[in-house]
Amino acid sequence: MKKRISIRDLAAQLDVSVTTISFILNGRAEEKRISAQLVERVLKHVKEVGYRPNSLARSLRTGKSHIICLMVEDIANPFFANIARLIEERAYKSGYKIMYCSTDNSLVKTREMIHMFRERHVDGFIIAPPEGVDEEINALINDGRPVILFDRTLPQVSTDHVMIDNAASTYLAVKHLVAEGFKNIAFITLDSLQSQMQGRLEGYERALREHNLNFHIKEVAFTLDEENTIRHIAAFLQRKKEVDAILFGTNYLAIRGLKAINQLKGQIAPKLGIVAFDDHDLFELNSPSITAIAQPIEEMADKVITLLLNKLNSLNKKKPNQSVLMNTKLVIRESSKGAGPELTVVSRASS
Repeated sequence: MKKRISIRDLAAQLDVSVTTISFILNGRAEEKRISAQLVERVLKHVKEVGYRPNSLARSLRTGKSHIICLMVEDIANPFFANIARLIEERAYKSGYKIMYCSTDNSLVKTREMIHMFRERHVDGFIIAPPEGVDEEINALINDGRPVILFDRTLPQVSTDHVMIDNAASTYLAVKHLVAEGFKNIAFITLDSLQSQMQGRLEGYERALREHNLNFHIKEVAFTLDEENTIRHIAAFLQRKKEVDAILFGTNYLAIRGLKAINQLKGQIAPKLGIVAFDDHDLFELNSPSITAIAQPIEEMADKVITLLLNKLNSLNKKKPNQSVLMNTKLVIRESSKGAGPELTVVSRASS
C-alpha cells in the first residue's frame, strides 16, 4: 500500500511552508497575499501527486466534518429509502454528505453505530430510533451534536422531531372501512412499543370503540422473516373467520398479508376489505388495487433536513426544540370498497 501523502510531504517537495500550502488549499491565498504563480505551482503539484486532505484531521482542526449521519430502521424499506434520497439531495446542495445505516430495530446495533459515528466526528444526526437508546441520544445532544428524530420519538429525549399523526391516520382509515359496511376489522401490526406503532394502535381502537365493534389484533415480531410472517398471518385469519376487513400497520406487513390471503382462498371471506399503512407501487398494480395511508414523504424529508441545517448553521445553540406533526392522506382504491372483487396478488416480474 502506498504511503498517504501528507501536507508536510507537499511542503518538503515544493520547498514551501506547511502554513502557505494550507492557506492555498483552503482558498485563502488572496487573503494572505500569496502570489498567483506560487498558487498555480502548488495546485499543479497537488494534482500530479494525487494529494487528498485527511478529512478526519481537518474535522479535528475545524470542528466540522460536513457529514450527516442518517440512521433508519431499514434503508431498503421504500419509505425510508425515499426519505433518505430526498434528504441526501438537499444536504449535498448545502455542502454536506450523508452516511447511512440500518438499525434493524436492534438496541445493540444502534448503540454501536452511534458510538462509531460519534468517533468519526459527524456534524449532526437524523435518527428514526428504536426503543432504549434514550441515554445515547441524550449524550449526543449534551455533547453539542444536533439531533433530529423522525417517524417516532423517545420518551426521555427532548429534541426536534418530525412525525405524522399516526392515531388520526388509522382512526380515519377504520372509519372509512366502517362506512363501507365492514364490521369485523382486524389490525395486523408489529409487536412494538415504538411511539408510531402505539399511535396506530390507538387510532384503530378508538374508532372501533366509537362504533361498539370488537377488536381483532394480531401483533407480529419485527424480526420474523417473510415466510414466517406470512405463516403467522395465515394462521390468524384461519382462526378469525369472522374478519371481513384488515388494516395493516406497515406496507411490508400488507404485502406479506396479501400473500397469506392468496394462500387461503376458499378458507376465509372471499371479499376482505384491505387498507395498508404506507403506500407502495405494488398497491396500484394489485388486483384489486389496495387502499393505503400515504405519508407526506417529500414534506417530511424537507422538514427534517431543514431543521438539521438550521441547527448546524445557527449561532444560537439554545434555540427551542420544534415538534412537527404532519397529516397523511387516505388514498382510496378498490380494496376497501364493500362490494369489491375477490383479492388476488400480482407477482413482480423476476429479473
